This record gives sequence, C-alpha cells and structure tokens, in this order.
Amino acid sequence: MLWDPGLNQGNLVVVGVLIVALLLLSTRAKVLDKSGLAAAVVLAGVVGGLGHWTWLLLLLSFLASSHFATKHRFEEKAAKGMSESGDGSRGWTNVVANGGMPGLVVLVAFLFDAHHAGLWVFAAAVAVATSDTWASEFGCLDDRVRMITTLKRCEPGLNGGVSPHGQLAAFGGAALIAVLATCVAFATGGDSLMSSGRGPFMVLFAGFLGCQMDSVLGAVLENRGLMTKGTVNAASILAGSLAAAIMLGFP
Repeated sequence: MLWDPGLNQGNLVVVGVLIVALLLLSTRAKVLDKSGLAAAVVLAGVVGGLGHWTWLLLLLSFLASSHFATKHRFEEKAAKGMSESGDGSRGWTNVVANGGMPGLVVLVAFLFDAHHAGLWVFAAAVAVATSDTWASEFGCLDDRVRMITTLKRCEPGLNGGVSPHGQLAAFGGAALIAVLATCVAFATGGDSLMSSGRGPFMVLFAGFLGCQMDSVLGAVLENRGLMTKGTVNAASILAGSLAAAIMLGFP
C-alpha cells in the first residue's frame, strides 16, 4: 500500500495532518459543534491510525458531502422543522451513530490483519451513512412521499417516508462512496475484490440496502418511540456492514 496500514510513522504523519485540517475546516464551516468535533477527532484517530489515511479520506468525504446536503436549501428545511440543528452543525451523538460502526470495522481489520477486505466493509458502512443522509436531506424537499411499509402518502420528513428524489439521492450517496473506495483500492495497490468488481458492487448494494433498512426501522420502531434517530442510524449501518462482511468473507 501507499505506506503500510496501521501504526507506522508515515501513515500516522498523514493522519495527523488530516486531523488538523478537520479541526480547522470543521470549525470554520460549522460542520460539527464542540462535542461533535471532539468525537470526530477520536474517530479519525482510530480510522486513520489503525486503518489507513486513505480510509480517513473516505470518512471525511462522507462528512463533507453530508454537510453540503444539510446546507442545501437549509432555510427552507429549517422553516419546515426538518433541519438537523439550528445552524446545520451536528453533535457527538450523530458522529457516534454514523461513525461508530465504521470505526469498529477498522478495529476488526487491524486485529485480524484483514485490511484488503476491511476496506470494502468499511466503505460499505460509510456508504450506508452517506446514502441515508443524502436521502433525508434531499428527499425531505420532495412532496411525493410514501410510507415505505404501506406505500400510502405521508408528510415529508416523517420517519419511514420515501420519495423519488430521496431514493435517487440514496443511490447517489452509495455510488459516490463506491467510486471513491475503488479509487482508494487502486491507489494503494489494488486487490482481487476491486478487479472482479465485487468490492465496488457490494459497497453500492450495502449502502442502498442499509438506507432502506433505516426507513423501515424508522416507520416500524422510531415512530412508536421504540428507537431513537441515532439508534436507527446505527442499526441500519450495522445491517449494511454485516451484509458486506458476510458476502466478502470478512474478517
């Protein structure tokens, strides 16, 4: 790989630079609040330090693209009560819900020395988070919303509601991470999962599938107060990650 993964000097230096960039840019753009930034720094250290700095770039691409999606027509979403927070920044609970599972995948890859397959499972976890965030942020602006479990019309922004724009955004978010993961695999030497296409396909499939699972859990459990938004996010990312891990034989 472009420097070996894990705890080696070359990798850690680049990770340190990326974390400093995260601190500066996130503070300037108000991507995360103070608690979210603290959680993100810890997560970045785990992902980059135990995985590889290119993996951290994948995670940061989720953060950057999600912030863009959040800010898209933000005033309109805020007026409808659909914004993540008053200024669009996200806290530690959001970081843990969306980044906890990717961080766990990195830890497993490090412990079992399974970085090649680990990259694709990690990317699948990030793809679920990206797919779901894009679906929520872009889909809530589409009035053609139907409940995923009944296909009956419902209000935009309701847990479990899906729309044409939301589904298109979900596919786009998963596709973005699949493409970026392929670039990472190619740049770091490539592997059989990349050359066969299984890795990129699994990232796309798991990302989109996990987003649909998020909608189902939202409709069935979150609307009844049995799960929170954060636990639904975490569970859907877990589902997508497990699907990818089983199909790819990880670890």
